[in-house]
Amino acid sequence: MIIPILYFCFDVKINSLKRIAVFTSGGDSPGMNACIRAVVRTAIYNQLEIFGIYRGYEGMIEGDIVQMNSKSVGNIIQRGGTFLKSTRNDEFRTKEGRQKAFDNLNKNRIEGVVAIGGDGTFTGANIFCKEFDIPFIGIPGTIDNDLMGTDFTIGYDTAINTVIQAVDKIRDTANSHNRLFVIEVMGKDAGFIALRSGIGTGAEAVLVPETPTYIDELIAKLEKGRRANKTSGIIIIAEGDDTGGAYEVAKKIKEKFNYYDIRVSILGHMQRGGSPTAIDRVLASQLGFEAVNALLNAHKNKMVGMVDKQVVFTPFEKAIKHHDQLNPQLLHLVEVLSI
Repeated sequence: MIIPILYFCFDVKINSLKRIAVFTSGGDSPGMNACIRAVVRTAIYNQLEIFGIYRGYEGMIEGDIVQMNSKSVGNIIQRGGTFLKSTRNDEFRTKEGRQKAFDNLNKNRIEGVVAIGGDGTFTGANIFCKEFDIPFIGIPGTIDNDLMGTDFTIGYDTAINTVIQAVDKIRDTANSHNRLFVIEVMGKDAGFIALRSGIGTGAEAVLVPETPTYIDELIAKLEKGRRANKTSGIIIIAEGDDTGGAYEVAKKIKEKFNYYDIRVSILGHMQRGGSPTAIDRVLASQLGFEAVNALLNAHKNKMVGMVDKQVVFTPFEKAIKHHDQLNPQLLHLVEVLSI
C-alpha cells in the first residue's frame, strides 16, 4: 500500500539528527548527480553534517566516507553517471559484511542514510535496516522504471529519449536500404523503455517481457506491412523478452520472411549515459529534497517517490520487484498506429 506524504515544514522537526550520509548503488542512471546535489544542499540548509559514501555498499564496508559541503556538488546537475561512483557488492550480502558497514557508519556517527538506486539497493537497505538501528530512505534511481511507489524513476526519461534519438537515426538508413531493424533496448524484467520508445519512434512492433511473443503473428504483421508497400521497418525488443533476444528474433523472421534486409542493433549501455533531461533533473531534485526531510521527520526503511504529482512513501519490501504492469492501452496503441 502506498502511503501519502505529509508536507513538511523546515521549522518543525521531530527528529534531532545531526549527521547523515548519501550513496549511489547498482546501475547508474542520468540524474543521480542532480539527486546527490539536492540531498547535500538540503542537509546543509537544515544545519546537518552530510557525508558522501563512495562506491555504494562497497565503500560503506571499506569506510570510504567523506564529509561534503555545498561546493562538493557544484557544477554536477547536468552530468550523467554518479560522481560518488557505484558498484554491486557481494560482501554486503553477508552478515559479516553488513556488520563492517554498520561499524563504519557508527564510527563516523552517521544517524541516517539516503540510498539512491534500484531493486538491489533497496533489497540490501531493507535487510540492513532490520538488523541495525540506522534509518534509511531510498530514492528510485534506475532507467528501468520498474519500482512500485513512483510513476517514474530517475533516469527513465533520459533513457527513453536516448533510445528515440538512436532509433530515429537508424530509421534513416532503414528507409534508404529497404531494411528491417530489430533493435534491442534495456529491460531484463520490464518493458517500459521498449514500450515508450517504440511508440515514440513509430515502431512496427514492440516485444516486451510482460507479454508472450508469437513469431508467426509478428511475421503476419510484417507481411501486412509489405502489402501496404512499407519499404522499411523497426522492431523494438526489450532484452528480457521471451524470444531470446534481438538476434534470435531476427533469425526466426529471416527463416520465414525474406522481403526485408534484416539487421540487428543492440543499443546497450549508451542508454545509461548522457546528460539528464530537464524532467529527470527536476524529479531528482524534488526526491533528494524530500528524502532529507523524511529522515528529519523520523521516516525509515522507505522509498520516496512521485505518484500523480504527489510525493509518497513506500516501504522497501513493497517497492522492490513489484513493478506495475504495462499499460494495456499503450500496448494497443502500438498495434493501432503501426498499420
